Amino acid sequence: MTSIFRRVLGADFDRLHPRLQRRFSVGLESGEACIGRGTMDRVWQGRGFVRPFLALGSTRNILVPRAGRDVPFTIENVPYRDAYGRETVTFVRTFAFPGGPRRFDATMIHSPERGCVVDYLGTHQHLASELHFAVDDEGALLIRSGEHRFREGPVDVRVPELLGGEAEVRESWDEDAGRFRVRVRVANRRFGPLFGYEGSFAAEYVPAARRAVRAGLRPVREEARA
Repeated sequence: MTSIFRRVLGADFDRLHPRLQRRFSVGLESGEACIGRGTMDRVWQGRGFVRPFLALGSTRNILVPRAGRDVPFTIENVPYRDAYGRETVTFVRTFAFPGGPRRFDATMIHSPERGCVVDYLGTHQHLASELHFAVDDEGALLIRSGEHRFREGPVDVRVPELLGGEAEVRESWDEDAGRFRVRVRVANRRFGPLFGYEGSFAAEYVPAARRAVRAGLRPVREEARA
């Protein structure tokens, strides 16, 4: 069993920079978890009217309702099997703002039926987004979101474009700095930019069995529908 990221990228996985290949080999087969620590040079928000929506999402650790510069940052990528037996990797990002940390939680699985990675957002996995992966000419990883769905009990509906946010992520390796660089932008087609961040971090690889999924890292509720 290869990592969920190698499965979705196929032969293009080998085009990633070697440092990115290791980072996105995190999984049950590799037996490694990856903990990144660094600084986001900039965390930004869109226009004032989007802030109440960011604040609402933050109650379930979806997006971040704060802005700032030189914000200490941690990302925890830990593999585990969820309640439905699926290999899952956490993408829990913690931004250490003055006055208290803020988290942006996601858990990812590979969906053979959809042919992509499904990204469950927040503490209760009420939002599920299709993620499509590609590799650019510099060996960086590009991620773009596709369809979003809201799920709660029997409800399973597509989030209209008017309400949804389209995410674009670029993660690369900076040879000079010896660090990973990440740039994230979330925007709405009608209302424009919503939220984003950019900065760099160093990665530490630890045995996944030893790291395990610490308390508070795993979602409160897990969604069966991919």
